[in-house]
Amino acid sequence: MNYKEFVGQVQHRLEYAQLGPAVRATRAVLMTLGERLQEGEATDLASPLPMEIDRYLTEADHGQRFDYSEFLDRVARREGVDRSDANYHAQQLLAVVGDVVPPGNLAKVANQLPEDYDPLFELVDGSEE
Repeated sequence: MNYKEFVGQVQHRLEYAQLGPAVRATRAVLMTLGERLQEGEATDLASPLPMEIDRYLTEADHGQRFDYSEFLDRVARREGVDRSDANYHAQQLLAVVGDVVPPGNLAKVANQLPEDYDPLFELVDGSEE
């Protein structure tokens, strides 16, 4: 999947009329996730993504420790939305990422994170669409 297709999928899932907000959501969620992950996990997750997007994961200050509540606060602040939208956007973003990366990569990420991050992966398995 190329950059335009990826952002187009995000735009569709988030029901945005323009690409700009979809790019902002993508950057906010993946940068924050990249900060939480160890560098190797972030790189593994990023490698199948378009290069314009993988950098959000790989150029982060990796290995920070914060809970899911702080994750949502950071996403909301970066994206300029409330926590509820940040949660929804993060779930939708991970679902798009799940369409691109091998399932094992996402499983490794989910296993590295504490249980309070489980809501982040609710849509990844394809049970909702």
